Amino acid sequence: MTPKIVFNHIGHCVRDIARARRFYEELLGFEFWRQIDPPDDPSGQLLGLQGPLAMTACYLRLDGFVLELLAYGADAHAVEPVARAMDEPGLTHLSISCDIESVCTRVADFGGEVLHDTNIGSAVFIRDPDGQFVELLPLTYADYVASR
Repeated sequence: MTPKIVFNHIGHCVRDIARARRFYEELLGFEFWRQIDPPDDPSGQLLGLQGPLAMTACYLRLDGFVLELLAYGADAHAVEPVARAMDEPGLTHLSISCDIESVCTRVADFGGEVLHDTNIGSAVFIRDPDGQFVELLPLTYADYVASR
């Protein structure tokens, strides 16, 4: 018998918690759940990072999915984002069903970017303010998957 295993969250490192919260909450409909400022130790040990960290972890929810935004206040951890390609190993993107046109017209207002060259009519990619890929799919796609 397999022991019970449940999904917890996905972590996303950001440079500015307030900016990231605004993007995910006001643009994409996530809801604030909680925010913590854990101590540097044992957080540094768990994350494999040298202190000081001055880390903040903010948890947002959308339809049972939990997104953890991690920001580091210590100068040593103020790392600029690096553009990643979709074929690099590791997590590549988040996918959200929404009114694509409505969201795309407001992405820049929230510090993100619409990747117009990815627009295939039924889906498009955007980047959040820290460069994270977010795939936008129509609400009908979510309904289609739910009916399967």
